[in-house]
Amino acid sequence: MSADQQMQRFIIEMGMGNDLHGQDYTKAASRAIEDALHHSSIPLFDALGLPHEAMEVRVTVAVQQPEAVDTEALVHRLPRGRAQVTAVFGGLNVTNPDSGAVTVIAQAAVEAFLPQQG
Repeated sequence: MSADQQMQRFIIEMGMGNDLHGQDYTKAASRAIEDALHHSSIPLFDALGLPHEAMEVRVTVAVQQPEAVDTEALVHRLPRGRAQVTAVFGGLNVTNPDSGAVTVIAQAAVEAFLPQQG
């Protein structure tokens, strides 16, 4: 694919995930990505005879401590395409007033892009 070839977004899915007890931002982000992926099925590849490698997958995960997310580990969990994961500030931490335990809530947007067709 040439560098000047225009990529076109053809799907966006959103998901939410959490880590109830471990305060693990990567685990919460992983669950948010899995939630988004469970909402989609892309029969387009078989219909058009396209290889999955033609797809770029861009994931944005939002958590309160984006620097605590292992984005490279998340890239390797994505099943198709050439993936990149970016962590940004967002999501939510909820503290239990009785125990002080923190629940980490992450949000994810999974976007898939293909070279313009036709």
